[in-house]
Amino acid sequence: MGRDALGRAHLPEHRRLDEFLPRTLRRAHRDLRDRSRARDRATAEARVTGARADAGAPALLVRGLSVGFGSKPGRDPLVDDVSLEVAPGECLAIVGESGSGKSLTARSLLGLAGTGSWLHADELSVGGTSVLGLSENAWRRRRGRDVGLVLQDALVSLDPLRPIGREIGDTLRLHTNLSAAARARRVLELLAEVGLPDGELRAGQRSGELSGGQRQRALIASAIALRPPLLIADEPTTALDVTVQARILDLFEALLHAGTALVLISHDLAVVSRIADRVAVMSGGRIVETGTTRALLDDPRHDETRRMIAAVPAGQPRGARLSAQDRPNRPAPGVVPGAVPAAVPAVADRVVLEASGLVKSFRMPDRSRLFAVNDVSFTLDRGTTLGIVGESGSGKTTLARLLLALESPDAGEVRVLGETWTGITERARRPMRPALGAVYQDALASFDPRLTVGAVLRDAAGSADRSVELLDRVGLGAAVLGRRPLELSGGQRQRVGIARALAKRPQVLICDEPVSALDMTVQAQVLDLLDELQRDLGLSLVFISHDLGVVQHVSDRIVVIENGSVVETGPTEQVFAAPAHPYTRRLLDAVPRLPAP
Repeated sequence: MGRDALGRAHLPEHRRLDEFLPRTLRRAHRDLRDRSRARDRATAEARVTGARADAGAPALLVRGLSVGFGSKPGRDPLVDDVSLEVAPGECLAIVGESGSGKSLTARSLLGLAGTGSWLHADELSVGGTSVLGLSENAWRRRRGRDVGLVLQDALVSLDPLRPIGREIGDTLRLHTNLSAAARARRVLELLAEVGLPDGELRAGQRSGELSGGQRQRALIASAIALRPPLLIADEPTTALDVTVQARILDLFEALLHAGTALVLISHDLAVVSRIADRVAVMSGGRIVETGTTRALLDDPRHDETRRMIAAVPAGQPRGARLSAQDRPNRPAPGVVPGAVPAAVPAVADRVVLEASGLVKSFRMPDRSRLFAVNDVSFTLDRGTTLGIVGESGSGKTTLARLLLALESPDAGEVRVLGETWTGITERARRPMRPALGAVYQDALASFDPRLTVGAVLRDAAGSADRSVELLDRVGLGAAVLGRRPLELSGGQRQRVGIARALAKRPQVLICDEPVSALDMTVQAQVLDLLDELQRDLGLSLVFISHDLGVVQHVSDRIVVIENGSVVETGPTEQVFAAPAHPYTRRLLDAVPRLPAP
């Protein structure tokens, strides 16, 4: 017997069969083999857990959960003695400021606490089955099928190399016996459920080709594909505009009515008030207050809960302070809070930024053109804030890039301080660059992670002394100079981003979703900081956001954009009190609100 024949003789049986069977039979043989292995794995897992799911048991039961990192389990827990219980069809919301331990708690419930972590619990069960001590392989078989997970950062969660249709379809392929055609149909149904239009087009796109809101909806579609009895959603609507958020909340409510249990991690108390049955408030890794949603919001007992409720911007008047920080909320000399600084020049010089007839289009794969910005015009007065609102994909971020001259318009122009800004060379534009600053949604992505805060600011400001001055101005101080962006909290990173934007002493700040990724109390601090800076420095702001509650609080005037076009503009109070356009009314109707006391 030759070497090749001898080698084949010692191959496993399924490998030898695969060589000789026709393709169709080989596929059938592999399917049969995979199902057999799946049964074997399920039997082995049942032996590991020692119990079967109990239909009458809580969907989730946690007793005495503590989680930390380091070589000495039990020392310095970041989650400390947490106990939770969630029934089928019930929504429990976990709320708390950044660093309170709520996201680590959520990940720990799925065996995802992270490398180097330790976990202790008196009891941790899903559907009546203990999951303490499960191996990573056993967890992989449970995730998606028994418990679904929606994370806040969809760009990291989705595979950038695979179309989202395949990503969702693989969940169905691994856990169901659906045919390829049936899986493809189910993928389109799921994309429609989460409000992602043009399902066939989107299914063929990769995550990098989608907007933040579109990616988040694709991630939710993947998480609910198998209709798991328990769904853990960590800030699932943070990246979504109000109308899509409302649709996702409708979907979650339908899942709850069908018996799915939901653990919702959120900093948005208005969202929590709409969907949650009960709320647990976390601070310092511990649950400090819990109760029914209405009782907790109407009569908060803990200081942390009171701070969170006070930080909600919706309904708070322009200039009102949201955070409980000790920094004085003082106007500059001669400035009335909420008013334009006394140093405003003559009326002819009052306009600091002007957009006229801006148009920007992009060529689509089918050779058609998508008009992201279509004949947009507005003016920004010195010392005021112009809010720009619209749904995901309405053209807000493209408009911001046109204002910053990071994109060139197909038509129209932008003028800064009365001077031509578009249609000129970058060399001609460079002397005017310091007049405009930018604050972005993802501060971490806008920094070089290898540089310290001091290096980031020195590069922008030109000196170490100026860097310290900027950090003092945004309430951080010199203590963070030697730290890198990854070593800062989200709120600290955003403050560094604002400090960098102020380095050249701009007169106009373009803020693109500057607080959408922050929890409520940190958001309040950043909004108060921007308000203070505006009054002290006479800054003019373009504030782009999908959060109408935030825009209502910070803006003097509002521009509403639908499909790249301005459909309504006017003073903030007027637009919110009596919206003239059906699209504006639809946006306002979709805004979740805290219940009246």
